[in-house]
Amino acid sequence: MKKRLNEYIDAHQQEIYQLGDALFNNPELGFKEYRTREIILDYLEKHGLKADRTFCQTGLSVRIGSGAPHIGLIAEMDAIPTLGHPCASSVDNAAHACGHSTQMTSALAALDAVNQIAGDLPGTVTLYFTPAEEFTDMNYRRQAIKDGKIRYASGKQNMLVEHIFDDEDLLIHLHACSETDRYHFSIGSRLAGFIYKRITFRGKTAHAAMGPDKGHNALNMCVLFLDAVNMLRETFREEDSVRLHGMIDKGGDTVNSIPSEVVYECYVRTSNFKFLFELNDQIDNMASHCAQALGGRAEIEDTPGYLPLVQSAELNEVLYPNLLQFYPEDQIRHGESSMAAGDVGDIAAFKPLIQYGYCGIGGNLHGADMYIKDREEVYITQAKVLADTVYDLLADPEKVRKVTEAFKPSMSYEEYIAYLDGKKKG
Repeated sequence: MKKRLNEYIDAHQQEIYQLGDALFNNPELGFKEYRTREIILDYLEKHGLKADRTFCQTGLSVRIGSGAPHIGLIAEMDAIPTLGHPCASSVDNAAHACGHSTQMTSALAALDAVNQIAGDLPGTVTLYFTPAEEFTDMNYRRQAIKDGKIRYASGKQNMLVEHIFDDEDLLIHLHACSETDRYHFSIGSRLAGFIYKRITFRGKTAHAAMGPDKGHNALNMCVLFLDAVNMLRETFREEDSVRLHGMIDKGGDTVNSIPSEVVYECYVRTSNFKFLFELNDQIDNMASHCAQALGGRAEIEDTPGYLPLVQSAELNEVLYPNLLQFYPEDQIRHGESSMAAGDVGDIAAFKPLIQYGYCGIGGNLHGADMYIKDREEVYITQAKVLADTVYDLLADPEKVRKVTEAFKPSMSYEEYIAYLDGKKKG
């Protein structure tokens, strides 16, 4: 059966390349992927498939088969602003510099192959096209939330609270990796979680030369806070993979006046689920007390980012032999700890999920020099890996049972919604 699946994908190679080119050359930012959706719908119609559900303004899903087990596939739709990329949109500099177009192409090709060749197997496969993974274009998203069009800043966060993934037994995702001479696949990696913070230090303005004693310097509050953050860094454990990075968005109004308002924006990142919330509380306390020490106050606004990704080891065991069809073990990277983040981490808090990495990309991810270096590796190989893994799960429900029985959710939906709504840190 796998041989027939792979032969079917090979036979449609040129059509798959054309699909990949169309998606890559029509980049759109999150919750704006309207042309992307039309390209997907056109492909589905040509192959006798149709969307069964729409969500989050632009997202959609397509389902084949029926009954158990239920396998979910995830492909992300959005691009990211990438100034200078040759394929960047003239409107907002959107470009598929993160490779999401390749996910959609491979997943569509795999679903079509499974439907045509293995469609008589019992079980269900649903491919989700999820919008807005990149945590960017935030002014647009805040307005969409205010207008009631979406509830949260990311596609999968909205899908989770709408219980769209409830029927799946497990989910499979794939993501492009940066160019490397050593590895062709990455399996079992960890992704960090993060919280986006906007801290406004408020003091009291005064003449900087004539009456500095009459003011409370908000910039000094911020500098004291940054010194405290740097002192905290030596306490971080290597295994927690912590990153604190930010910028001063506003440093005052005029050089001749004591700054009364300074705005600092940052990400708090770590791969440790529990420590993410503990560290965030520490940062809050430091900002507040550094401001108070110099006669001011700190106003703290948190926007929940993504939860750390913890993958299903049991599901990766099913995937792994299908990677070995294409490259030997020494060209497959295991257990990488990445400081990148993705909203698949949120799904993995509730469902067994894997995200494997693949190469074939030239240049740097998120860079203006990113391009599709090896179309066969990026599109054809990944379509085969996905189709073969789906077949393994449908043909042997015992594999699915092993995956689901080993999984334990990290939190309840009620706790998750409370976290997203800022009612508690964790």
